[in-house]
Amino acid sequence: MAIEPARHGPIAFIASATPDALEAQQRLTALYGGVDPESADVIVALGGDGFMLQTLHRFMNSGKPIYGMNRGSVGFLMNEFHVDELRQRLDAAVPSTLHPLRMDALDAAGNEHRAYAINEVSLFRQSYQTAKLRISIDDQVRLAELIGDGVLVSTPAGSTAYNLSAHGPILPIHAPLLALTPISAFRPRHWRGALIPDRVTVSVEVLEPEKRPVNAVADHTEIKSVLKIAIKQDRRAKSLILFDPDHSWDERILAEQFRY
Repeated sequence: MAIEPARHGPIAFIASATPDALEAQQRLTALYGGVDPESADVIVALGGDGFMLQTLHRFMNSGKPIYGMNRGSVGFLMNEFHVDELRQRLDAAVPSTLHPLRMDALDAAGNEHRAYAINEVSLFRQSYQTAKLRISIDDQVRLAELIGDGVLVSTPAGSTAYNLSAHGPILPIHAPLLALTPISAFRPRHWRGALIPDRVTVSVEVLEPEKRPVNAVADHTEIKSVLKIAIKQDRRAKSLILFDPDHSWDERILAEQFRY
């Protein structure tokens, strides 16, 4: 197969540890060549959604766009896997910029932590005791007491992931909104969450932390026994993701809302 000169510069192929992803990496490298990620203009990630999320974190603020091809299961963040015409697909791909959430957390030992989330920041009860949480938006208490398994704040990118499983809303990718979604709320039983502007700061205080310990998770980073956290979109941080034009993120999110 004849290979056209690349208009986008050198490509790096990275893969998850699964046999399918590693085999795809070997095939694509043999066909198109490949460089290390630091020398690449574009990075092709081979795996599933979890691997894509790790890759977006790894190359955050690098300016390098990530083009995923599905060698996993669901592949919501990925394009379809084909070995042919990859350079043409890369040239035609549509970029989206993702600004992550920044989580600042204080734990029971007095330690401060910072982590970033492209999908969501979640708080979970640590034991058999339900979590008891106070939720504020821009320092104004909006929910004095939420009792349940926890709560999460989701970006549009993460709204079809855990947020959707917790019965949160699906958000269009460019919507200037975040989803604030309870996890198995017991009191108030009928509160289903809220849509909030992406410019606000969400603060969560853990009530009765000794009796009802809570962990906080920002994508893959978990902080145990938190006392309070602040969540805000960080517009200075960004990751770049590429999608085929006939399989754009807007289309995926629209289609997801009509699944039954």
